Amino acid sequence: MPAYSFLDVVASFSGPGGNIDLKGSNSEEGITIEQTGDKNIMTVGADGAVMHSLRGDNSGTVTVRLLKTSPINAQLEQIYNSQKGSASTWGQNTISVKDMWLGDDITCSECAFAKEPSSTFATEGGTVEWAFHSGKIDRVLGSGGAV
Repeated sequence: MPAYSFLDVVASFSGPGGNIDLKGSNSEEGITIEQTGDKNIMTVGADGAVMHSLRGDNSGTVTVRLLKTSPINAQLEQIYNSQKGSASTWGQNTISVKDMWLGDDITCSECAFAKEPSSTFATEGGTVEWAFHSGKIDRVLGSGGAV
């Protein structure tokens, strides 16, 4: 039976202002990619008949969780500060996440920073969560490992 390891995951960010390897000092929670809404809308008529409507929406949210001490935080902050000054650079990022062993391949394009992450100062360093809105998520899940 195949196994999973975050060590097999490759993740990158590219856009105006720089390219970043997102693997490095990731927190245990890692990276999450989630679609914005349901693909289907079900409408039930007065007589109980059902109609399904397929939505063309492929948007979503990408959340990258890093240790507070990760140098990637400073890189993302620099790009965020660079992009937030003009619409000409906003929403043009691409985030790619691949599991080289399982064969999963997810590309999130038309990405914009959702907001600047919260800053927490506490007994433990904790994590920094970078959230991105993605206009389009293309996802292919692999076969579950080489045989």
